[in-house]
Amino acid sequence: MKAYIVGVGMTKFEKPETRDWSYGDMVREAGTAALADAGVRYEQVEQVPVGYCFQPSTAGQRAVYELGLTGVPVYNVNNNCATGSTALMLARQFVQGGTSDCVLAVGFEKMARGSLGGSGGGSGGGDFAASPVARHYGIMAAAHGFVNAPPTAQIFGNAAREHMERYGTTPAQLAAVGAKNHRHSAHNPYAQFQDPYTVEEVLAARTVHAPLTKLQCSPTSDGAAAAVVVSERFVEAHDLGERAVEIAAQAMTTDTDASFASGTCIDAVGAPMSRAAARQVYAASGLGPGDLDVIELHDCFSINELLTYEALGLCGEGESGKLVESGATTYGGRWVVNPSGGLISKGHPLGATGIAQAAELTWQLRGEAGPRQVPGARTGLAHNIGLGGAAVVTLLRR
Repeated sequence: MKAYIVGVGMTKFEKPETRDWSYGDMVREAGTAALADAGVRYEQVEQVPVGYCFQPSTAGQRAVYELGLTGVPVYNVNNNCATGSTALMLARQFVQGGTSDCVLAVGFEKMARGSLGGSGGGSGGGDFAASPVARHYGIMAAAHGFVNAPPTAQIFGNAAREHMERYGTTPAQLAAVGAKNHRHSAHNPYAQFQDPYTVEEVLAARTVHAPLTKLQCSPTSDGAAAAVVVSERFVEAHDLGERAVEIAAQAMTTDTDASFASGTCIDAVGAPMSRAAARQVYAASGLGPGDLDVIELHDCFSINELLTYEALGLCGEGESGKLVESGATTYGGRWVVNPSGGLISKGHPLGATGIAQAAELTWQLRGEAGPRQVPGARTGLAHNIGLGGAAVVTLLRR
């Protein structure tokens, strides 16, 4: 059974404490927009998976009660930075499994200012040995030590150092990712940042953990996103063919020995998970990297965009720096990657990110993305990853 996205909505992503709004306000805004986009009433929704990391249990219910009190099952989802795509995956599974014909996937986050702690999520706690990412940071500490810098920036910054040492990747190539994504976000009214920067300006920004500068790191953000996922019979019964974007394939992977055996930060931050998820999606869809038009991927730091190029098969191992430098991943190139501005410039409210990626791709594949529209886009891929770990790859087709 096929599953389709027929409605999407999101809030503008904001710096925490910019707006006086609750997470319920965010979900009401994003959810109402998604339902209106689909032409669906909340009373028609049969199940609601809700993703978030920084609120207590049953916050999902509190959030969607702003849309209605229908008694619908609500599932609270937390999978670190892959939370939003995990909620979307549950929605697809409910539909493809024949359990429901209409499901609303929601993701939100209300965050604190400043860098994320080492847990990468909301559970934290003082016992680092019990942290879900202790093993990942243990790999980093053994290879590179542990310094007084934001932990997530450290582990990705050290992955960047490894890539530079192994393949000759340059600081300018890393900065090219940040410059590209900030340039793309200038045309996205939902983005937290909309100022373009040159490669030289990205390089000159404050260093967070060398070689990563501030303009190569995703910020903390407030925001929400939602998607209405329905069955083929629902599409036909409600004449939604013009709105429908098919979820052609989707896969989630978690860590295997490959994440840890090499002792590298490149593997510890999830490159093997991303590679495995992409291969599963290509096999299930019968499509490959050459069939993609537009990609939204998890550029939490510039190095992760480069690692993901390789994991998705856009280039060979070690060739990603040259790929971004060549212009192959922007307008006029082979693919347009992160037309929304990506996490670096659009923002990264953890629970909302994966669904916001799907929203951007839905607009792109419908031809509704305005000045950031990728000409003739028919096939899109989303990649969302969280340490601890989970990688979700979703292939959408018009």
